[in-house]
Amino acid sequence: EEDEAALEELLGPSPLAPGPGAQRVAIVHPAVKWGPRKSPLTTAELQIAEAVALVDTLQNWTVLDKIIIPTRNPNKKFVFGKGNFQVLTEKIKKLPHVTAVFLNVERISSLTKKELEGAWGVKVFDRYTVVLHIFRCNARTKEAKLQVALAEIPLLRSNLKNEVSQRDQQRGGSRYIMGSGETFLETQNRVLKERELKIKNALEKLRRKRALLRTQRRKCEFPMISVMGYTNCGKTTLIKALTGEAGLQPRDQLFATLDITAHAGYLPSHMAVIYVDTIGFLTDLPHNLVESFSATLEEVAYSDLIVHVRDITHPETVLQKATVLSVLRNLNLPSHLLDSIIEVHNKVDLIERYKPTEENALAISALHGHGLEELKQEIEKKILTATGKKILTVNINLEGPQLSWLYKEATVQEVEVMPEDGTARVKVIIGSSAFGRYKNLFPNSKIFMS
Repeated sequence: EEDEAALEELLGPSPLAPGPGAQRVAIVHPAVKWGPRKSPLTTAELQIAEAVALVDTLQNWTVLDKIIIPTRNPNKKFVFGKGNFQVLTEKIKKLPHVTAVFLNVERISSLTKKELEGAWGVKVFDRYTVVLHIFRCNARTKEAKLQVALAEIPLLRSNLKNEVSQRDQQRGGSRYIMGSGETFLETQNRVLKERELKIKNALEKLRRKRALLRTQRRKCEFPMISVMGYTNCGKTTLIKALTGEAGLQPRDQLFATLDITAHAGYLPSHMAVIYVDTIGFLTDLPHNLVESFSATLEEVAYSDLIVHVRDITHPETVLQKATVLSVLRNLNLPSHLLDSIIEVHNKVDLIERYKPTEENALAISALHGHGLEELKQEIEKKILTATGKKILTVNINLEGPQLSWLYKEATVQEVEVMPEDGTARVKVIIGSSAFGRYKNLFPNSKIFMS
């Protein structure tokens, strides 16, 4: 009960949440025209379209205007050059009823945020704060909520420094808190450090609980398939199509899935597998956010196979692929897992006569079921290799315990009974450890490899 109370305290209202009211947003995209910060895989128009999709994900948030302004260096204090900044400020001030500006950069410093809010007279959000707010709105489980709270800590620290510098300017130097020997900054930093530690401890408890469940799954020898991809590429729709799970309700929005969810399905050989739905990725997803969700993403490392889903209709599909593969490489996954990824080109029903140009990529429509049988066969082939499971046929005596043992310990595919001599030929999929036990228990059984 004490643990629950402490947890509820950590999951209380966020001091960073913009509040429940409506936001009327102007999106400003600093377009880097040249130099190393310019991405060759995208355009300013496509980047601002993604920013619009992020805002549209939030309830009661609307986009009033989209503004693209060129800049050489988006890292400087006012982001833009003097002339462009003045033009932009005039545009924002003329917008009717604007309540916020979404500056489409990964992260701005608290000092830049303060200067821009002073100049424009409205709240200013960067990608970090917008994505974090989407996460906050979509977090359903305690684990997802704790990971959002952990991702807020760097922002709270940054805001604290800004607040302290303001106090120092107003009062002329740091003040000690009555008799404590600590400055305001030291006290607040200590409080944040304690909060961070509590959140990490709570996440560690949940991680241990998940590790226990994972061990139980391993004992049952269910192969695990992680379905990954850029946010809104159709992962949940694909899992629903592969498993037939009616309760899955895919949503057409960014970051609809924040928690790891597991769903049982069957491959063509009737082998039971578990499909794991994971959090989606985003270009320039701030590093701190990925770090915070490492507890969720760590599940991927224990998979037997990764299926990478791509929305092949998206104009930035090549950039999205690069983003996902970059995050996967940074998760320090085992090399055999990275080398055996199945790439799936989804939503081909929207492109006439689509043929993948990449070698070994599979074209599917998760919504209409096109290409799913080929995908299941490819998954089965890779799973058999990854898990060391074998498909074989054994001759058994029907009076003995072999058949019931095989039903319990393996996946029985076919039973061909020979009534004249009371035997049967049984085709099974069996794991290496179960196969070893079978040979020890029934040394006289005839075994035929398929």
